[in-house]
Amino acid sequence: MAQAARTDIEMKRSFGVGGAVVLGALMLGTGCSKNVEAAADSGASTGDVAEYYPLAVGNRWTYRLNGREDKEVTVEILKEEAGVFHDNQGGQLFLDGYGLRDPKRYLLRGPLKEGHSWTNVVSVSSTERYRIVQAGESCQTLAGTFPRCVQVEARNRMDAKATMVNTMTFAPGVGMVRIETVVEANGQLVPQTLLELTAWQLRDGAAPPSG
Repeated sequence: MAQAARTDIEMKRSFGVGGAVVLGALMLGTGCSKNVEAAADSGASTGDVAEYYPLAVGNRWTYRLNGREDKEVTVEILKEEAGVFHDNQGGQLFLDGYGLRDPKRYLLRGPLKEGHSWTNVVSVSSTERYRIVQAGESCQTLAGTFPRCVQVEARNRMDAKATMVNTMTFAPGVGMVRIETVVEANGQLVPQTLLELTAWQLRDGAAPPSG
């Protein structure tokens, strides 16, 4: 019971941080962050990464929570300051020489190839491990089917018996289209939350048709 209560508290904290990508981040720790860079990534380009999360003031995404029509979350980019994009949920996202990140962690890093991995140390007691588990495949959501998607698995060990696992799916020219969170404990996967894209609007016009 105590474990279930802790999981519920941490997930509520995650959804309070803001932004679709930040909603998908493993917000199990606070404090200063340190990003562990692999030597092989030193020449990574953000060109492809930028395509998978369009950052522009006015861009907007709407998600359905756990399949409930009465539970929707809309994320809209409101302003840009010094290259950092702020949304209506409190999220802050920007691109640097390695990839897409918020103030604590890289959420998507090139090269966008299956098996590519990286680590974010977000506090002295919290380490998040990210890995691209699928790249180049179509993905289906409530908003439609999208080609060339990239799926990222993020893992954060909660204690000796449980690990929080977030699976985030990005579509080119759209952004985050799906976020699924489970707790892995005692050999079982316990579902926590599911966010699916239902609609989106980019600054330069209506949402493009899905494939």
